[in-house]
Amino acid sequence: MNASWWKECVIYQVYPRSFFDSNGDGIGDLAGITEKLNHLVDLGVNTLWVSPFFKSPQADFGYDISDYCDVANEYGNLDDAKKLIDEAHAKGLRILFDLVLNHTSDQHPWFIDSKSSRNSQHADWYIWRDGRGPNGRLRPNNWRSGLEIKSAWHWSRERKQWYLGTFLPCQPDLNWRNPQVREAMFDAVRFWLDMGVDGFRLDMFGAIMKDPDFRSNPFHPYFEPSELFRLWRRDFTENTQDNFELAKELRSVCAKYEPERVLIGEVFGPPDVLKQYIGDGAGLHFTFLFDFLAFRFNKEYFTNRIRSYEKHFAPPFLPTYVVENHDRSRSFSRLGQDIFKAKVLALMMLTLRGVPVIYQGQELGMPNTYIPLAKAQDPIARQYFWWMPEAISKRLSERINRDEVRTPMQWTSKPNAGFCPENIQPWLPVNNNYLDCNVEIQSSYRNSLLNWYKEILHTRKECSSLSRGDLVLISNLPEHVLGYSRTYETETVYIYLNFSTRDEHIEVGKGKKVILSSDPGNLLGETLLKIAPYAGIALKEI
Repeated sequence: MNASWWKECVIYQVYPRSFFDSNGDGIGDLAGITEKLNHLVDLGVNTLWVSPFFKSPQADFGYDISDYCDVANEYGNLDDAKKLIDEAHAKGLRILFDLVLNHTSDQHPWFIDSKSSRNSQHADWYIWRDGRGPNGRLRPNNWRSGLEIKSAWHWSRERKQWYLGTFLPCQPDLNWRNPQVREAMFDAVRFWLDMGVDGFRLDMFGAIMKDPDFRSNPFHPYFEPSELFRLWRRDFTENTQDNFELAKELRSVCAKYEPERVLIGEVFGPPDVLKQYIGDGAGLHFTFLFDFLAFRFNKEYFTNRIRSYEKHFAPPFLPTYVVENHDRSRSFSRLGQDIFKAKVLALMMLTLRGVPVIYQGQELGMPNTYIPLAKAQDPIARQYFWWMPEAISKRLSERINRDEVRTPMQWTSKPNAGFCPENIQPWLPVNNNYLDCNVEIQSSYRNSLLNWYKEILHTRKECSSLSRGDLVLISNLPEHVLGYSRTYETETVYIYLNFSTRDEHIEVGKGKKVILSSDPGNLLGETLLKIAPYAGIALKEI
C-alpha cells in the first residue's frame, strides 16, 4: 500500500442521506453507499468522504452527534459502517469520515449531565460562563453564531449559566481545555481508525479552541473571499494559536497507524493563516481552500487564485480545489447551467496541482433545487424564514436553504430518479430535471458531462504529470485564455482554457498531441491551436 496515497487523491463527497436509499424509507443509508461504490470506481476517483452518519437526533442532519461511536438508525449500524470501509478498500478506494470535534448534540449524555449541575461528572466538559449584569442575564461577551444571525451564547435554566453554541443552540461547544474531553474525543478518533477508516474531514476545525480569556471580538465589517459578510472579526474565536497546536496533536494520534491516515480541515481565512494548520508537515495534511466556492467565470479570477495557492502551498504542500459542497450553491447553477462552461471548470479543477474535491452530482451537472424557506428542513434556513422575504431569498446567488443543494442523487429516469422506490416519498424532493440529468442517461451519451469527468479522471491516472507534476502558468496568451503546464520527470502536459465567446488561436509549436478536448471545435494544426468558445484542451509533448 502506498504510504503517501493522499498526495495523489481525488476526493468524492457523499451526503449519506441523499446518495442512495437501500431499504425503501426515503432516506439514503450506508448500505446504499456500499451498493453504489462502482459509480465512484467508474468515475475514476480514489477517495470517498462520507458526511456524518453517527448517532444523532438529526436537528442538523448528523452534524449534531449524540454518540461518536455508533450509527444513526436511519443510516444502518456499525456492521454497515464496517462493510462500507471494507468494500471501499476492496475496490481500491480510500475512505474518510466526517468528524465533528467542535460540538456535540444537546442530547449527548455528556451535555445532559453537564447542564444538570455545576458539580456533575461532566460539568466542565462544555464551555460555561456566568453572565454579566443583574442576575448574570447579560451574555458573557459579544461572540456571535457562525452566520452572525444571533449570539453564540445560550441560557441554561438548570445551571443558571450561559453555554457556548457557536453554530446552533442544539450544538453546545465542547471544552477542549479539559484533558478528559480531549482524551474522550481522541478515543473516538481511535475507534474509527481501528475499524480501518483512512482519515477524517474535520468539521469547523478552526473554531475549536477559543480565547481562554473570553475577550470580545473587535467590530470590523468586511466581506470574506467566499462572499460572506461579517460584522465582527473572529480574532478570539477562530484560528487561534491553540487551534494550530491541536492540529499537531491530532496528527500525532493518527501517526500511530499505518499506512498514513489523512486529516483535512474545514477552516476559513487567508492562505497564510490556513498554511499554519499544516505547519512544517506535522499538522493537518490539507485545509480546504474555499475561494472557488464563490468563483467568477473569467481568466483573471482563476489566475489570481491559482497564483496565490501556488505561492502559499508550493511543493511539497498541496492546495485543494472545491467548487461546491453540501453547504454551498451548486457550481452548475453558478454557471447558468451552461454545460460548455461546466466542462471548462471540470478540466481546470481536475488538472491543477493539488487535491480536487467533487460533491455528489457535480459530475452530472446537478443544479440547485429551489425549495422555499417556508418548506425548509435545514435549521439554518429556518432562522432566516422569520425575517427574510422569500422574494429576496429567491434572488440570492448563494442559496440560504441548504436543502436546495442536498436533494437526492439522480441515478435513473424512473420516478424519484432511482434514489428510492417509486411509491416512497424521498426526504427531500428530487430535482425536476432528473429525466435527462441522471447517471444512466449520461453514461450512454458520449458527450455528457459525466463522461467528460470520467475522461479527465482516467487521463489523470495515466499521466503522472497531472497527478504529481509541478505547475507553471503560461504567459503571453490571448486575453481570455488561461494556460498552465504540468511537468513530472520527462512528461509535460499543457492545459489551455478559453473563457471567451469567440475562437482563440495560440502558437504552441511542434511535437504535441491532444489528450483531452471538451469541444469538437478545438483543432490542433502543425503548430497552431484553435480553441472554441468556452472550451478547454490538454496537449501532451510527444
